Amino acid sequence: MNLRRLRFGAAAAGAAALLVLGGCVTVPTGPAVMVLPGQYKPFDVFRIDDLDCRNYASAAIGAPTQAATDSAAATALGAAAIGAAAGALIGSATGQAGQGAAIGAGMGGVFGGTAAAGQGAASSYQLQRRYDAAYMQCMYARGNQIPGTVAPRPQ
Repeated sequence: MNLRRLRFGAAAAGAAALLVLGGCVTVPTGPAVMVLPGQYKPFDVFRIDDLDCRNYASAAIGAPTQAATDSAAATALGAAAIGAAAGALIGSATGQAGQGAAIGAGMGGVFGGTAAAGQGAASSYQLQRRYDAAYMQCMYARGNQIPGTVAPRPQ
């Protein structure tokens, strides 16, 4: 009876880690950069530019968020499978293959979920950078100012 509870607990812990940590890719909801209105540009026009450029940037990063989430989940699932195999091998040496597989799957799921969370954070960072780049390009093309950039001098 204890063996059955232990297997279920390890499997549940692995599944929980997979669900909680496997899908930690966040989609940018706005820019993380400052853009200022162009010289002599009314603020209402700037707000319209901002809204249009936010929509443009969201469309520019598109659907890679699903691919990033799938990749993170695959990382966690793969680690759980490797953990189960390793646990079964170790458990078979002691005559407890089932218990070893359950514990291995649970530990693999936890560590795989942690790895997937790190991978999800990296994907989120790249998505934010791509969003910001598209947003700044759009705002600059509409005549707004991006602090820290220098306009070339006419020669």
